[in-house]
Amino acid sequence: MEFSRVATQAGAATDLPDSDAALVAAIRTEIERSGPITFARFMELALYHPALGYYATRPDRGTRSGDFLTAPETHPIFGRAIARQLDELWRAVGSPSEFGVFEYGAGSGRLAIDLLRGLAAERSSLASAAMYGPVEISPEREGLVRQRLEDEGFGDRLALETAATVGCVLANEFLDALPVHRVVQNNGMLSELLVDWQDGRFVEAAASPTNPALEERLTNEEVRLANGQRAEICLGLDDWASDLSSRTEHGFALLIDYGYEARALYDAARGSTLRAYTGHRAHADPFEAIGRQDLTAHVDFTAVERALGPFGWRRIGATSQAEFLVGLGVEDILRSIQADPGTTAADYVALRSGLVRMLDPRAMGGFRVLLFGRGVPDGLSPKGFAFRLAGGASPR
Repeated sequence: MEFSRVATQAGAATDLPDSDAALVAAIRTEIERSGPITFARFMELALYHPALGYYATRPDRGTRSGDFLTAPETHPIFGRAIARQLDELWRAVGSPSEFGVFEYGAGSGRLAIDLLRGLAAERSSLASAAMYGPVEISPEREGLVRQRLEDEGFGDRLALETAATVGCVLANEFLDALPVHRVVQNNGMLSELLVDWQDGRFVEAAASPTNPALEERLTNEEVRLANGQRAEICLGLDDWASDLSSRTEHGFALLIDYGYEARALYDAARGSTLRAYTGHRAHADPFEAIGRQDLTAHVDFTAVERALGPFGWRRIGATSQAEFLVGLGVEDILRSIQADPGTTAADYVALRSGLVRMLDPRAMGGFRVLLFGRGVPDGLSPKGFAFRLAGGASPR
């Protein structure tokens, strides 16, 4: 079963937005100047070009009006459940008077607002200890998130520093958008699929791997691709793990995304997991709608754990999003919202509909949730990781 962002699967890439001409020109110029580039570089420019990239120009990307829908944008109940987990983790490290919460890919700030409101609704003392810091692609994007929190009355909860002595790092649907190299196995040899410009468009160009770390990653994970099999490899995880580790001296990292452990991810039957998202539709052509569509690939959670290990992080728990939310008592939250006199019938219908999406094992409910700790007590068993659905439905 495949888990990915909530979108309608499209076959051929039809009726898509035009590519951003200026961005296409910038990528083409780099290729003409230096030769074919790695797909990771193409993806970096398509998504993160400081002025033209998708993530720099689409603040509504993960919303109903954007190109895909994330759990925080589905309903505030998600943020309230995260608040419950943060409260438990905060108490596990002695309820410090200041607890940093740093969110990678903060986007619109929706999750931050909902978890801060959730702490208040739960009457958690963490509400006055949590200091939130967005981690975005540019100071401008971080500034927009900070301004929204100011406007929502949470200015006193904004972290002034980029790191804290103790805290928790959040990354919800962030790792899947890190740039990936594309490879293919042919006749026992690994080739890398570069991006070239020919006949007025971007095309693939097979070449020897540009970085020995590509083969090393597969070898270290005891993975051998089948003949003709295509796959994606994210080498940026090491730099991300280093950056994450700079955010807090000790504490937690809570990661939510779609993907698998290496052996399952690189199963020959799965093939490439690269997908493009635009207008709530998914397709497989990264060379359409450049700068107007999101690009993602399933996360290698084996590689994530290996990247974090040298920095002293150890895995505390792993589960599915459905099990995570049920373990945190999302049904109790549902009933409390239903009992609130201010909740209208329409509000409740929207809540039920959103929660079904978050729990559906064929959609968001199948996402993987991992918790890592560094310098925290041994033997922790957080509620979000203590529940198992009947039938052994935990993700691989």
